[in-house]
Amino acid sequence: MSRLSETPRAVPRYRKLVFLTWFLTLDLIMFGAFVRLTDSGLGCPDWPGCYGHLSPLGASDRIQQALHAMPYGPVSVFQAWMEMIHRYAGATLGTLIILITVLAWRYRRALAHGPALATTLLAMVCLQGAFGAWTVTHKLMPLVVSTHLVLGIALLALMTWLAAREKSHDPVPASAGHGRAWMILGLAVLFLQIALGGWVSTNYAALACMDFPTCHGQWLPHMDFSEGFALLRGLGKLSSGAIISQDALTAIHWTHRNFAMVVIALLGAIGWHWRHTPGLAGPARLLLALLALQLATGLTTIFFQWPLLIAVMHNGGAAGLVLVSVTLLWRLSQAGKPSGVAP
Repeated sequence: MSRLSETPRAVPRYRKLVFLTWFLTLDLIMFGAFVRLTDSGLGCPDWPGCYGHLSPLGASDRIQQALHAMPYGPVSVFQAWMEMIHRYAGATLGTLIILITVLAWRYRRALAHGPALATTLLAMVCLQGAFGAWTVTHKLMPLVVSTHLVLGIALLALMTWLAAREKSHDPVPASAGHGRAWMILGLAVLFLQIALGGWVSTNYAALACMDFPTCHGQWLPHMDFSEGFALLRGLGKLSSGAIISQDALTAIHWTHRNFAMVVIALLGAIGWHWRHTPGLAGPARLLLALLALQLATGLTTIFFQWPLLIAVMHNGGAAGLVLVSVTLLWRLSQAGKPSGVAP
């Protein structure tokens, strides 16, 4: 069969592959949060295998030895499997993105989109894989783990843009085009908040303030920002080797908590403005719902002391906000086009 005759069938297959990969990317971010929150990041303290084996099955003796030496340490059979399943899923995602890139180049004329975005995705997933390895080899260094999280969210944003190009929607009025700048600002603020949230999680500062809306009974508690936001240090300690202080953890938590109000105000105003606009109403209303969910899960983690399910939902809500915000930005970029899809 000639390449020309393959093309009409290749385009639908490419689109299905994009949507499958987008869904796996979202799932992987959720599962990555579960791995982090169950302290499974060092379930297999080497990389890419588990004590030199392809799975925890071959490493059972080593895992039992580590568990016997440190019964409450970072290694157990459950934690090893969680870590390796996360790696298997990451490898699957990388393979799918390689396939997307190959198809994007091969069928670039039929797809009506250049292969640049798919190629960028490939570079991004390779970088993400490197940070995944460094997360283990640097023993959960907060800067490395937080960067790994932000890169995962950035990968989701790129996959969402790629998927949005392949899905039709109601035409967006040309007058809505001026909203692109506000949506870009909203995304930038959202990414900053996610980075702050990652810093809270990787420093185990989620319970640094146990009351709300005050912190330790004060609007401005005693905080150490220089220590809390020192980047080049190990987990739970400073570059000097000293244990990180409670004042530093309070600074991390307080910053994330209060910057959330900026995110809610900005994205809430954007969602409210577009909630009745053709082509934008659906994602705009979903944006408002996700903001309410994030506020609820954020407060619940404080009042119920960080329950695992709620914490994973909070991470998933952040990913959902990125997904919806990127979708809105894509549709705003198509404002005034009759079909709502790029030519």
